[in-house]
Amino acid sequence: MQPPPLPANIQALQTNARSLVGRSVGELARELNQQPPDQPTRAKGWTGRLIEIALGAPADAAAGPDLAHLGIELKSLPLDRSGKPKESTWVCMAPMDGRLPPLWRDSPPWHKLCHVLWIPIQAEPSIPFLDRRIGVPFLWRPDTEEEAELAADYAAILELIAHGELAHLDARVGKALQVRPKAADGSQTTLSWDGDGCLTTTRPRGFYLRRGFTTRLLDRQFAR
Repeated sequence: MQPPPLPANIQALQTNARSLVGRSVGELARELNQQPPDQPTRAKGWTGRLIEIALGAPADAAAGPDLAHLGIELKSLPLDRSGKPKESTWVCMAPMDGRLPPLWRDSPPWHKLCHVLWIPIQAEPSIPFLDRRIGVPFLWRPDTEEEAELAADYAAILELIAHGELAHLDARVGKALQVRPKAADGSQTTLSWDGDGCLTTTRPRGFYLRRGFTTRLLDRQFAR
């Protein structure tokens, strides 16, 4: 089976996403001729990319939403045995060198999160990796309260970066949006500024949505 083309509109995307419900990771990988990783625990993101391929998303959408022509980001949502999000959700890289826009609606995380198609998927360790099944997808836009929460977190994070206070920028900052290290190992570095305005290096970091935030989204969606 060839990967499907880009969906022409949101309705086509939703139809394609619903066709994945109940399918296993192994089944989808075979249909799309994708080789599963030898060690799934070391291949984080592989399942998400498999779903993106199944929905026609290109591989080069790092700077904007996965389906730029629709303005929609695709996000897989790994769930534990109780049906709750298992972990925080990766959003995008967080430049440490002053390149982040000052306004929330100009920021990389806003462009990734302003319209999301969430695709839940089983992630309970007791379920073999290839047997894990895809759940019911749902579209989401931040409401006024959610956006205010995300924007406030972004402002707090931006202030620490702008003042070179990276020692205080850890996963505890932010109620919904947080910044955490994003690198294969501790040897990777990126440019940043210190508190004296001097160029230095630090570990690469990325924006993530807190597990509690995505839990609220999921609870509200399926309580309807």
